[in-house]
Amino acid sequence: MLLPRRQFITQASAGVAGTLLAGLVGSVPGCTPAQSAVQGKLRGAGHALGHRLRTPGGLPAPAHTQAVDILIIGGGVSGLAARRALHQLAPGRTTLLLEMEADTGGNAAAGHNARTAYPWGAHYLPLPDARDTELLAFLQETGILTGYGPTGLPIYDETALCHDPAERLLLHGHWQAGLLPEAGVPAADRAEIARFLAEIERLRRATGPDGRDLFRLPLDWSVADADARQLDTESMADWLARHGYHSEYLRWYLDYSYRDDFGVPAAQVSAWAGLHYFAARKGRAHNAPPDAVLTWPQGNHYLAEALRRQGDGRVQANTLVFSIKEINNGQVEVLAFDNATQQTTRLLARQVVLATPWHVTKHLLAAPVTLPPLAPLHAPWLVANLTVAGYPGGPGQPLSWDNVRYGSPALGYIDAEHQALRGFEGDEPRSLTFYWALPTNPLDAVAARRHALASNYADWRTLVLTELDLMHPGLAAQVQAAELWVWGHGMVAPTPGYVWGAARQQAQQPLLGGRVHLAHTDLSGISVFEEAFHQGLRAARAVLARPANS
Repeated sequence: MLLPRRQFITQASAGVAGTLLAGLVGSVPGCTPAQSAVQGKLRGAGHALGHRLRTPGGLPAPAHTQAVDILIIGGGVSGLAARRALHQLAPGRTTLLLEMEADTGGNAAAGHNARTAYPWGAHYLPLPDARDTELLAFLQETGILTGYGPTGLPIYDETALCHDPAERLLLHGHWQAGLLPEAGVPAADRAEIARFLAEIERLRRATGPDGRDLFRLPLDWSVADADARQLDTESMADWLARHGYHSEYLRWYLDYSYRDDFGVPAAQVSAWAGLHYFAARKGRAHNAPPDAVLTWPQGNHYLAEALRRQGDGRVQANTLVFSIKEINNGQVEVLAFDNATQQTTRLLARQVVLATPWHVTKHLLAAPVTLPPLAPLHAPWLVANLTVAGYPGGPGQPLSWDNVRYGSPALGYIDAEHQALRGFEGDEPRSLTFYWALPTNPLDAVAARRHALASNYADWRTLVLTELDLMHPGLAAQVQAAELWVWGHGMVAPTPGYVWGAARQQAQQPLLGGRVHLAHTDLSGISVFEEAFHQGLRAARAVLARPANS
């Protein structure tokens, strides 16, 4: 049996993840008849190893000591970008990168089934700003950017540009092209949507007194004007109300957009970040429209692997760093537990790039180090990779890369095989990647995270298959496999006051006598590839600004 649509939406939208799961699963015993036949398991980031940071006294004492030049802690995009930059800017310096997970990539993780690779997290890169020469150089070295057209605009590899059809939205029982609601939307709502889009276009072109763009990526390249940054002190929901935006269709679209990138709706996002989300995107290409995106079957893990290949120095995974402190001779002592050998190594480094999320960083740098009062909000996420025997059709627009249901508490699914350069027979299975930013009360995010990590495979499977059946009635019975991943700490949310608050600015300053350099999108407030990439570059330059023998 399936939960009635209205009851599902009400329950799944209310409260924290605990309310969502308890309300939904408790009301749907057995859910669909096919559930018991669905194969798969629940995966996730290595929180069991990570949680040992809470009781570091239980970890073994160092078995040996090793000297290193530059130590990089954290193998997400920021850490990998720092490693690549250090190799290219100072090839004589040696690095060692330590990563807690089994593989590098951070929230750009990926998996695969018999048919295709698929993402476990971030899965696309919008066309970069053509002025971001460092990012373009990386993409060119990777082969994604293949050259420049006669007007100087980048030419991108056609296999990386998202194929058509790109997006569709299930609205009023019909699949429309694009995610901005149009089909059956009343004239007054359409006028309000048009007014918002016109305002965004104005902001996209606007500059401040210092000549900088009002909104740009990376965000520290945006205008430094205090009046513009005042937008960071109010929520996007309040800004919308103050400017007379009340359309439920526009409000839904904005909430969907912010949950897709930040994990939280407009009420929990600062107005500056909410406007930046749209107005900072200024990518242009010779062979693609400005709103095109770059994507791969494995998502942004493709980019993470390219960063790793372009760097140098040893990478050691499955290793938990649990202590960082300065010692008398000016070196930094780092204690690292190798989960494979169950041994601890004492590392003595000249300099350290600490590319870990803030909830990890604050455990590594204990007193007497005084850390800024940074308090990032991370919503828990569910990602589900499904193998489906049937075709996800429906009236209107055919299966697209991104497929979303209007009014859903989920974020829809992407066709993980959309970029495959092969034909499909009608009876072949499809690989679909579902995304779900779980509701998080900012006053009790810990409770939401605990419940998300405590919920079992059957609970999450029920949630995903019920949503699939609401999008495509009867399709849940054709699911052959459901591989699930819960992120207890998703990407950072740019809550009001976070982006331009003093704590974020302080968190980018070196620590321990200038020998420890922080780099992570938690220090940006916006967790997108461009921010992570430039955080790594900033940290690498800070390392190289200090003499190698000091």
